[in-house]
Amino acid sequence: MAETLTVTTPGLTTVQDLGRTGRSRYGLPANGAPDQHSARVANVLCGNDERAPLLEITALDFACTPSADILIAVTGAPADLTVAGARRPQWEPVFVRAGDTVRIGSVRQGLRVYLAVLGSFEAEYLQGSCAPDTVLGFGTSLGTGDELVLRQACPPLTHPYSGIPLFRLDAPVPSFPVTWTIDVTDGPDRADFGDTGARVFTAPFTVTPQSNHIGLRLRGDVPRRLTRGEILSRGVPIGAVEVPAGDELLVLHRGRGVTAGYPVLAVVTATSLSALGQVRPGQTIRFRHRTTAQAITAYRAQRTAVDALRTRVHSVFAALRIPLPVCD
Repeated sequence: MAETLTVTTPGLTTVQDLGRTGRSRYGLPANGAPDQHSARVANVLCGNDERAPLLEITALDFACTPSADILIAVTGAPADLTVAGARRPQWEPVFVRAGDTVRIGSVRQGLRVYLAVLGSFEAEYLQGSCAPDTVLGFGTSLGTGDELVLRQACPPLTHPYSGIPLFRLDAPVPSFPVTWTIDVTDGPDRADFGDTGARVFTAPFTVTPQSNHIGLRLRGDVPRRLTRGEILSRGVPIGAVEVPAGDELLVLHRGRGVTAGYPVLAVVTATSLSALGQVRPGQTIRFRHRTTAQAITAYRAQRTAVDALRTRVHSVFAALRIPLPVCD
């Protein structure tokens, strides 16, 4: 019989990955983990391919029990992680024995937590991704008693010197501030707003409860478009900061439709998109202007840090004789 991970407290949890790369040309939203950085790091800490399926836990408490010894990593927003009642760290690999209960509770400061398992687990795919798509009705939240089929068990771990399971791997942990700073570059319609466009950088904006993975709605001192004339519907990127008529900004996220007709004042950078995936309704954000060159440099630095972590993980796994998962 296949070994499984059984959900005992589902909270609001889905099977997730990094989304549908290159499918926008066919009209499909990218979807995938709103906090791509945390999802990537969780899988890398388990030795997985960074695109492997993992669990995305949103706001509510979660618990599960494996039928075999496994290795997990929990990243994302700060939370209380326990294994068999003992506190364990986030952003590090954690060994779990068969039958021990993994609990994640008191998610705070951010919104989403990611749980990866060594070797990952079986998942259904649509257009190359297991990411849920609410428009197509693909993917659902997990329920009590649901079982995920594990692809790989983990041998019992003992540190050869100190008796602790694993080394400290120094994962690149982002900050979870009270007020979030979100970097943006100029959008294609920046000139349409004249001097009022600067408002987006001078005052804070509050995330409203109507926000979701499709887009965040922000209240604040909204810039006003000075030019007249209708904007035809066109392709819009993930991270587009749109200015519809009214008193809100709309920031498109990974579940966005691929076309829209609102003016785009700015575009959130790739690194700040992950931060935006953690912002809770009611929290405050401030936009910070960045050039395209600065945005590219920040993204490269983040990816370099993840690549360096992957190298450390592989070295530790080799020392502890943990077999690396085989990519499909």
